[in-house]
Amino acid sequence: MNKLLNMSRVLKLGLTNNNNQKIKEVNSFDVIANKGVIGDRHFKDYNDPYCQLSLIESENIDFYNTKYGLNISYIDFRRNIVTKGVKLNNLVGKKFHIGNVEVEGIDLCRPCRHLNENLNQENIIKEFLRKGGLRCQILSSASIYINDLIKI
Repeated sequence: MNKLLNMSRVLKLGLTNNNNQKIKEVNSFDVIANKGVIGDRHFKDYNDPYCQLSLIESENIDFYNTKYGLNISYIDFRRNIVTKGVKLNNLVGKKFHIGNVEVEGIDLCRPCRHLNENLNQENIIKEFLRKGGLRCQILSSASIYINDLIKI
């Protein structure tokens, strides 16, 4: 049996150069401490810790899709990293590793009206309250890959 099935890991990665554009799924990306994901819309020098990196649990998306009989792709939820096997809400205020990158959980991501409209769903804000993911400050620079382990 594949050991990765029971491990906390990176399931999907995504980014986009400009706001309001479709997220592009990638196999890896590079991050720079305190700046963000290279090539992403939120990357900048002296970046706000709230804007550097965002994560969401695949399990929350699966639950939503099952509940409403939908098949919205993970990447369409507009977070940089889709995780598997980790409870992100427990990581606010904690430092942890995503592969070789050290990050700190800063705050929960709030679902927004923009996502409601993008996905043409009226239930996103209600259903993803406290399930919308985690905003992280990037503490070290490296690459993040699909299947990287998330170590707490």
